[in-house]
Amino acid sequence: MTSTTATPDTAVEPRVDRDVVNAALDGRWAELRRQSRDLFLDPDLRREPGLSMEEHRERVLGQLRKMVELGAVQRAFPESVGGQNDHGGSLARFEEVAVGDPSLQIKAGVQWGLFASAIMHLGTEHHHRTFLPGAVDLSVPGAFAMTEIGHGSDVASIGTTATYDPETEEFVLHTPFRAAWKDYLGNAALHGVAAVVFAQLITQGVNHGVHAFYTPIREVGPDGRAGALLPGVASEDDGLKGGLNGIDNGRLAFDHVRIPRTNLLNKYGDVAPDGSYSSPIASPGRRFFTMLGTLVQGRVSLSGAAAVVSKMALATAIRYGSERRQFTAADPHTEVTLLDYQRHQRRLLPLLARTYAAQFMHNDLLQRFHQVFAGETDTDADREDLETLAAASKPLATWLALETVQECREACGGAGFMAENKLTGWHSDLDVYTTFEGDNNVLLQLVGKRLLTDYGRSIARMDVAGTVRYVADRAVDMTMHRTPLRRAAQSIADFGSAARSALEIRDPAVQRELLEERVESMVAEIAERLRPARTASPEEAARLFNENQNDLIEAARAHGDLLQWEAFTEALATIKDADTRRVLTWLRDLFGLVTIERNLAWYLIHGRISNQRARTVTSYVNRLLTRLRPHALDLVEAFGYSPEHIGATIGTGVEAQRQEEARAYYRRLRASGEEPVSEKALRDAEKAASR
Repeated sequence: MTSTTATPDTAVEPRVDRDVVNAALDGRWAELRRQSRDLFLDPDLRREPGLSMEEHRERVLGQLRKMVELGAVQRAFPESVGGQNDHGGSLARFEEVAVGDPSLQIKAGVQWGLFASAIMHLGTEHHHRTFLPGAVDLSVPGAFAMTEIGHGSDVASIGTTATYDPETEEFVLHTPFRAAWKDYLGNAALHGVAAVVFAQLITQGVNHGVHAFYTPIREVGPDGRAGALLPGVASEDDGLKGGLNGIDNGRLAFDHVRIPRTNLLNKYGDVAPDGSYSSPIASPGRRFFTMLGTLVQGRVSLSGAAAVVSKMALATAIRYGSERRQFTAADPHTEVTLLDYQRHQRRLLPLLARTYAAQFMHNDLLQRFHQVFAGETDTDADREDLETLAAASKPLATWLALETVQECREACGGAGFMAENKLTGWHSDLDVYTTFEGDNNVLLQLVGKRLLTDYGRSIARMDVAGTVRYVADRAVDMTMHRTPLRRAAQSIADFGSAARSALEIRDPAVQRELLEERVESMVAEIAERLRPARTASPEEAARLFNENQNDLIEAARAHGDLLQWEAFTEALATIKDADTRRVLTWLRDLFGLVTIERNLAWYLIHGRISNQRARTVTSYVNRLLTRLRPHALDLVEAFGYSPEHIGATIGTGVEAQRQEEARAYYRRLRASGEEPVSEKALRDAEKAASR
């Protein structure tokens, strides 16, 4: 589907082919995404407003069962349990469950993305035969018991223990203190009958670190529902939350609960009947990160789910902004459409560009995830790259979703605050996305450490001559950018030529250089400041790292921005339709320049950009907004979410009907000659007559 829109400064605007854009956005598994969206047009799978917490929980559990009946959950699993070993396609479908209800999406993620996936990826053939079928068909609702009250993201330090007893060939699970209670666990409060419990494995007096154990927690009643807690298992209900109240989050604790030795999910570490420990990975640290790395799909899926909600929020706000009118301008009888105001464009169109960039980066992430887990490219380096990319994508996408939903809420005025228009509900439900599956700042710190590691490796690989050249180049670079020389030269080149500056910042090579140089410069400076830590005492090294922690996270965020820009640029190369590519290039430029504009202080302080060019960045952003305004509706329609998918009343065209009704009324009134004269018009006429 294409559209053509005329504007005053061009005879004919480029046409946007929505189908072409949608294919690029939906990526490799486009058809599965569309099928999943359409599945949630079923009223039985959609959120029902006004339910109590208890009613919402029961409805979501029933919806999970219906998803099993429809064959909508098995795709990632082995053929033995009805799956297709299609990991990327499974996540693509899962990300669209937010169309129905984010609570349903996350409860499905707990059951199949965490509980069942942990059995599959951390267990061996015995566990796949014994435990996986019940996890997949939902006859065994399960919890994923990793997080503890006292440690959160610091999984390596959890307090729960699993001590091996060779006399009975059992592990004894124990929660030694209150801070070691497992918390925030979906399915723990009511519905779960088993859990994958993460605990410190202790055997023969040695702690071998965190491992996972399949642990029954409740009886199964005659109706197949969860019954009483098993002996030694304690549970508490987390109760009402800020959002996602269709999930029965709760706490679990264990008082010397015994489970068979064979319930250890032993792919990466095993205990023999006599208590001897063995592992295919000798290093405890590498073993720990390998085990956690197999569960990376949670971060991958949250990145995609957040992009889905950003797209639905923008589709709602831009549809509404294209219809809602407010205040008259040149024509005293016609109010101006909201999206024609520059400020409204500034609020929404940069978020639109960022959402496109986030989706394109996610498509790359999902492709890599599938290649690793399907065994297409599964090396240690591939897994490390996947984990780093997921740790960069998830924070940017989830923060963007919250920012987008809030801005869209405000841009829709009072209507945006009404529950029927979804925006407030999305904000409540997505708030926790920024902290579960890894706190966003902690994840970006992981990315920053990887950047430092890669930087150190690149320096280490240099020969003596290369190192000398690097140091010399670095000295020149820092000298030129920390003295007025570079800035003066750039200002002279820019002086009197705003058009030239605009042309330069439109150049993708220039945009990339500015984005990339910021990352490289930040990482190099941090590495230089941390250099003394290599020979310092542990206390001094920790102090040095802490002093640079914030800068390291900012560098990682800048790296994420660069990755998104690169993904957007790569996606542009796949667009064959010239008009569509032209409009999407404007949108990519908007993303790049808004990112640079947001960090102008850094570029100015470090001499990377002149004052003249800094002003040009902002002025060209405004020009791009004007160019993109006629295509805004096409760009959100290309997301593929109809008003029925989203379900927000203000996104269904009712505002256009209200506006047309009002305009028709006043036209008829003027034509009848019965329109009252305004006091202002009367006074103006009297003043004119008195002259």
